[in-house]
Amino acid sequence: MVEKFPPVGEVRLPGMDHDLYAYRTADEGPRFAWPDGARIALTVTLMLEYRELDAPAERDRRIVSPLGDFRPDWLTWSQHAYGNRVGVFRVLEMLDRFGLVPSVALGAEAARRHPELVDECIRRGATFMAHGTFATRRITSLMTLDEQRAHIAESRDAVMQATGRAPAGWCGQDFNETPETPALLAEAGFSYTTDWSNDDRPYRLGSLISLPAHSEWNDLECMWLRRATPQAWSDGIAAGFSVLREEGGSVCNITLHPWIIGQAHRIRYLGDALKRMLGQQGVWRASTDAVARIAGAQL
Repeated sequence: MVEKFPPVGEVRLPGMDHDLYAYRTADEGPRFAWPDGARIALTVTLMLEYRELDAPAERDRRIVSPLGDFRPDWLTWSQHAYGNRVGVFRVLEMLDRFGLVPSVALGAEAARRHPELVDECIRRGATFMAHGTFATRRITSLMTLDEQRAHIAESRDAVMQATGRAPAGWCGQDFNETPETPALLAEAGFSYTTDWSNDDRPYRLGSLISLPAHSEWNDLECMWLRRATPQAWSDGIAAGFSVLREEGGSVCNITLHPWIIGQAHRIRYLGDALKRMLGQQGVWRASTDAVARIAGAQL
């Protein structure tokens, strides 16, 4: 049975307003044992998305440009197109330089329109997660269960068709879910999600494994929405990584959008952060699939 949010005022476990997972504090959670005694798992999530030029007026429509709600929105569309034509290659080259293989959050329409980018990632041995349909559409509580199921199935099937393998992981567009989504993801065959930004370590979310999303280090949230400088973003990642490595048993997940970090004036700051992070000892460079598999065995 899919859990709904409770009525206002209903008593729940300490700190909780739903029953989607068991509440725990940082002290109560496990410190995971990573391969070769590593103190921290490092994953890099690369977003491959396609943004519609004139998105349909759906019920979840929201303003998509800080300058206003333009239709067609050539400005925002062209920025995303830049990422898939130019920026993504800078990002992949930078990851190559540091021996990092990305976990790719692949949108259904991006998979259909950009097989050349899928091939570039397959050639590098990338892991693929399902990432919704379009960058302009997301799961919302205004959708029926059948609409959610169709959205999830289209996302999963597009990745499977493009890569030859069914994705084990789900990274929702805008990290958006409803109270029913985790159960629907499990129903569709997914074993983990990276939508939840409420921990530094994996935990069980129903029958799924929830992997850290670390929205504070997401390039879009930090530099585009909050207008932090690239230097501040880079410093924040490196500082947070050092704390997690010292504590031990956690995951650091860096989320990258090619149209953001792939810009010519920003790419060097990704390299600066990676250099500081990978200069430390005890780092396991991992895919989201591998982290979910090992964490699941210890939960």
